Order: sequence, then C-alpha cells, then structure tokens
Amino acid sequence: MKQRQLGKNGPMVSALGLGCMGMSDFYTTGLDEKESLATLDRALELGVTMFDTADVYGPHTNEELLGRFLKGRRNQVFLATKFGIVRDPANPQARGTNGHPDYVRKSVEGSLKRLGTDVIDLYYQHRPDPTVPVEDTMGALSDLVREGKIRYVGLSEVPVSILERAHKIHPVTALQTEYSLWSRDVEAEILPACERLGIGFVPYSPLGRGFLTGQIRSVDDLDADDYRRDSPRFQGENFAKNLQLAEKIGEVAQEKGVKPSQLALAWVLSQGDNMVPIPGTKRRHYLEENIAALDVSLSEAEIAAIEAVFPFRVAAGDRYNAELMRFLSV
Repeated sequence: MKQRQLGKNGPMVSALGLGCMGMSDFYTTGLDEKESLATLDRALELGVTMFDTADVYGPHTNEELLGRFLKGRRNQVFLATKFGIVRDPANPQARGTNGHPDYVRKSVEGSLKRLGTDVIDLYYQHRPDPTVPVEDTMGALSDLVREGKIRYVGLSEVPVSILERAHKIHPVTALQTEYSLWSRDVEAEILPACERLGIGFVPYSPLGRGFLTGQIRSVDDLDADDYRRDSPRFQGENFAKNLQLAEKIGEVAQEKGVKPSQLALAWVLSQGDNMVPIPGTKRRHYLEENIAALDVSLSEAEIAAIEAVFPFRVAAGDRYNAELMRFLSV
C-alpha cells in the first residue's frame, strides 16, 4: 500500500482511506453488518490504515461497528471520527451544529467509549457552528490533545477564513471536504490555502456519491430510502445533464482500460501529494476496485482530457438540498 503524509507535520497514512458512513446510515437498504465487518477486515489486509467515521452516522451505530472491528488491532489503524453535527431524534432529517467547548468534551468521551479506545488519532469538527467562535472550539480540542485523548485536529467543510483562524489556535492537520470531478469548488481557495498552511486534504465522496462509477443510470436505480434521491444533482434535468458527463468519463475510462471509478479516483489522487481520498463502500469487491486505482497513472494529456469533459463547476445542481447547504455558507 502506498503511503502519504497527512499535512506537512502530520502522520503517514495509507494513500487511500476508507469512508465507513454507508455501512450504517443514509444508504439503509441492504445494510449487512457481516459484510461490513468483512470489508473492514479486507481493507486492513490490503494495507488501508485510515478509517473514517463520525458520531452522527447512525447516529452512533457506525462508531459502535468500528469499535467491534478494532478489538485486538487498534494499533494497526489510524482512526478518524467527527463531532459537531446534531440530529433531532424526533426528526432524523433535521440537523443542527454544536461547537461549544463543553459539547466537544462530551462528544469525545462518547466516541472513545463507542470505539473502544483511549485515544482518537484524528478528531474533526464536522461542520462549523456559526454561534461559537472557532477559537473556542479549537481551544477545547487543543486541551484534548494535551490530555492525550486525541492526537491530531481536523476540520470539515469550512471556508478559508475559519481554517486560518483555527490554525492559529492549534495546528490543523487535515481538512475534509467533498472533492471529485463533479465537486471542484475547493480548487478556487481551499486547496491553495491547505498547501500554503501545510494542511492535509481528505476528499470525501471522491466518486461523486457513486455517480462517477457509471452504475447509476436512472434515479430508479436508487433505493426508495436512499438519501441521494433528495439531492439536487440526482433530480430531473440535473440528473440527465450529469449522466451525460458521467457517460463521457466512462468512455475515457474504457479507452484506458480501467473502470470509471478508478479513473475518477486516479484523477483526485493526481491533484496533489497531500490528497488522501476516503471513498466509502460497504462491500469488498468495490473496496478492491477502489484500491486498484492507486496503480492507475495519468499522463498530463490524460488529465487534460478528463478535465475537458468535467471542467470546473460543470455539474448541474447544488451538492446538497437547501437544508444541508446552509451548513456550507457559514
């Protein structure tokens, strides 16, 4: 397994991580704990070291799943989890954020217990809380580092202004944000800021929520309870336009003799050595396909051809519905 350093002063981790969200949440049809655990086992066997979860996935059940997997092999894994998104038990679709220092401490204790560990390697604030200065949240996280409860601090989906303020309080090791051929917004400001500050970048949804795999041909391919049905990019004219883009990527992949998913992942990996994508899957065969992308090399001409098909901000529709997009405009 190839390795990459997570930020200028961060740890070495596998060049491809594993996003574990879908094993417990949001793609609820077909959940299979036995297969999920087998997928986690296989990932470790193939050299994946960075496993990504969050307290909000389930909520809590994904951390509990990882806790069962980690028994007896905690020292083989670089464990990342997150806090800060709050779900309403009475309305699972409703979301809030909480970055208060007392909530940070309460959250880390819960995650440590569910994960069955005494330290979290990378602890992210999942979304910024507009009611709490980031300096206060980072101060609490810095305390947790000093106490040995977390090793590194991360942020997720924050603008450059908050990233810079946070980094002054305590070093930010990694920033996690959506990044793929159809979500290239971070190229404008976020990626240059990470490079300047020496912060690692962890792209989530590097396969465009599955759209770039070429396996989604119709919205009817999604289960009735699949959260993507509520995503603007999977609806109406947006879906039709995005499908045409995905088909073109499929043609480029076919010419190269690789799967569309592998081409899309190879493109993300080519964008910088500080990139550690975390494609999510709950099945072993997709995991193995994704890891094979590490052996796909792209020439400058091939990268140019891919970007000609999927230029900056060409995808039709917002990344999330209106309720979730408001968390991205802090």
